[in-house]
Amino acid sequence: MRVEPWWRTAAVYQVYIRSFKDGNGDGTGDIAGLRSKLPYLRDLGVDAVWINPWYTSPLLDGGYDVADYRNIDPRFGDVDQAVEFIAEAAKHGIRVLVDLVPNHTSWEHAWFRAALEAGPGSPERERYHFLPGSGPDGSEPPNDWRAVFGGSAWERVPDGEWYLHLFDISQPDLNWEHPEVREEFDSILRFWLDRGASGFRVDVAHSLVKAPGYPDTGDEENEENLLTGTLFSRHPYWDRPELHEIVRRWRATLGEYPDAMMVAEAWVSDLERLANYLRPDEYHQAFDFDFLQAPWDAEKMRIAIDESMDAVGSVGSIPTWVLSNHDVVRHATRYGLPNEVEAKVWLLDGDRSLLDPVLGERRARAAALLLLALPGSVYMYQGEELGLPEVTELPVDVLEDPVWVRSGHTEKGRDGCRVPIPWTVEGDSAGFGDGGSWLPQPAGWGARSVEAQTGRADSILQLYRSALRLRREHLTSDLEIEWLDSPKTSLAFRRGSGLRCIVNFGPDPIPVEGEVLLSSVELSAGFLPPDAAAWLR
Repeated sequence: MRVEPWWRTAAVYQVYIRSFKDGNGDGTGDIAGLRSKLPYLRDLGVDAVWINPWYTSPLLDGGYDVADYRNIDPRFGDVDQAVEFIAEAAKHGIRVLVDLVPNHTSWEHAWFRAALEAGPGSPERERYHFLPGSGPDGSEPPNDWRAVFGGSAWERVPDGEWYLHLFDISQPDLNWEHPEVREEFDSILRFWLDRGASGFRVDVAHSLVKAPGYPDTGDEENEENLLTGTLFSRHPYWDRPELHEIVRRWRATLGEYPDAMMVAEAWVSDLERLANYLRPDEYHQAFDFDFLQAPWDAEKMRIAIDESMDAVGSVGSIPTWVLSNHDVVRHATRYGLPNEVEAKVWLLDGDRSLLDPVLGERRARAAALLLLALPGSVYMYQGEELGLPEVTELPVDVLEDPVWVRSGHTEKGRDGCRVPIPWTVEGDSAGFGDGGSWLPQPAGWGARSVEAQTGRADSILQLYRSALRLRREHLTSDLEIEWLDSPKTSLAFRRGSGLRCIVNFGPDPIPVEGEVLLSSVELSAGFLPPDAAAWLR
């Protein structure tokens, strides 16, 4: 009997370390706090945790501006603490994935500081993308490339040259044509694998390689879509075919370590192109963002599921499902808005009366059962097991996401999904820590806490705990899915084990038959209410 690699059916919990648990009372989450909650993660039922960047960083983009890939930021701890945490997590049966940020460094990284000091034409500058400007005096950017966070993708330095930054100005892009860059990341991979990590989530996996000659894009790109998939095959800096050579090199390195894996954050134009990242000698997994972006609609959800399974199955891979992460509006809020409302845009100054938070949480409960019933692996973002919504009313003076400034205050940014999570009903920062929290928590946050929901059979936390336990018992031994007949406004399928999942997206109750193992709400007289889901045998 073939034994599937652990990651093919894993339930992975994403930790935004700054907002998970503060262990030393300075208002910032850290390794000590995370380590103290390992029993919670074990009892929740997860197989692994993915930790957002914990490296030395000025934190101008939430740690994705890395100054030293082999050190832990002092605000989070140190390398010894990280190693101890990884070892203790293993004792609880939990593997650890760390974030790899290969597209860019911080402008405080030793390489970039050396490049600025060395000047034009120096070997130090060849590790990045430095170019002379355009126009008679070089005062214009080298080309028309736009940054994801807004504005030009080029920044001028005092000696007149420009450097490329596809994100914030504090994040200069690395030149992946340079052999030293490739060798450095080989070493970084081995550094963390040697210290017990089980793999990597790779940031902006669709970038790295830039087109020779730095050609203009030739059109006015919509910045809203730079990171969300409306890309094309000949784009000068996204999803270029040359990057797959780099991925195969990484895969060969990971092959030296039993059970190590890597998962790609790849925003590409279609699932067929995503499948290219999942060929047998490339990434083990890639997040399915089509499923994440699908509206609360039975037909569109089914299309997203079918197309993903077909595309990744064509290269012998499996889907990697996700509903929320640190870059998107939390799904408990998205599902509480009308389908036609773009949640990210609505955050800034949208009509607040459009949001139905009770409906959003109800749908989030149903979505959890859909997510956890699908074949493949799942990733859960911290706090979704508590039903946390987006914090939509953060004062603008506390916003830290560079999107807010770089967009000219036309995008609110991602801080609302990064507010520290509540652990207790009462207490300073709802149990997050003894020194407040780096982002303010909204009034009543403690009512959603782990303490408030523990022991309550009807809580969403208990729903996740039960679902993860049943998933391990019934849904990780096969990768089969069989669609069943059901009303047009619902989805119903059977897994190889025989367990059935039914989700009602419509306005009317639908009949269900069989033994109910778990439901997102209480069933009444054999009917599944609207915006609800059930697992049956």
